[in-house]
Amino acid sequence: MSTPLEFARQTARQAGHLLRELYHRRHEVRFKSSDIDLVTEADLASEQLILEAIRSRFPEHAILTEEGGGGAQPTGGEASHLWLVDPLDGTVNYAHGFPFWGVSLALLEKGEISLGVIYDPLRDELFWAEQGKGAWGNNQPLHVSSASQLREALVATGFAYRRATIRDNNLAEFSALMPQVQGVRRAGAAVLDLAYIAAGRLDAYWEMHLHPWDWGAGVLLVQEAGGQVSDLDGRPWSLDTKGLLASNGPLHQSLRALLREARQR
Repeated sequence: MSTPLEFARQTARQAGHLLRELYHRRHEVRFKSSDIDLVTEADLASEQLILEAIRSRFPEHAILTEEGGGGAQPTGGEASHLWLVDPLDGTVNYAHGFPFWGVSLALLEKGEISLGVIYDPLRDELFWAEQGKGAWGNNQPLHVSSASQLREALVATGFAYRRATIRDNNLAEFSALMPQVQGVRRAGAAVLDLAYIAAGRLDAYWEMHLHPWDWGAGVLLVQEAGGQVSDLDGRPWSLDTKGLLASNGPLHQSLRALLREARQR
């Protein structure tokens, strides 16, 4: 019988292969919280595949998924294990044919992230981490970058779907950081942004108004690769975290200070 990590890696690959098969077809698009918050038939098909796999292998575990199919309710009697599932992160990219999207699964045991898996089907890159055992990408160990100055840093961010109607829409933070760093990327898939920090391709990432399934696996990847993760006020990540800052470590305090100053203006 496979371990939970082996199961998660296999399931993420299966969901990713399904998404890749559907990628170039005409998509059935629906809207969720706004007219730029999309869900496609591919999101739902990927979610269904993952839910069926988890319920078959771990019927006692609870599941929290982006599209709501898991309901965060255990199908058995024990809720000490919770899966965080993003069946397709980067749906807008996917629907437009922009090649930056992925699948994410994380398992929490008694509130602690025990494993995380992120799969990029188009590049066939599988990232994973297990608590206390390091982070890996296609069987190679991952390490965060060594950048220690903001002017060296390539960072990533994102913007809420409700950015046109909310005050804390990240525009002030973006304007404050952009002149201070080497570059800012907004590629539209948080799970891959976090995997790229673990792999040393990005030096930091921040965003607000996302959800546990967007961040769970990536948080563990960054931490196990030697990086640092907190909310925007410096507190540890939790299921209730709404704003996240992840970095290689040396840049963390400088970035947090800039973000705090921007929010206070």
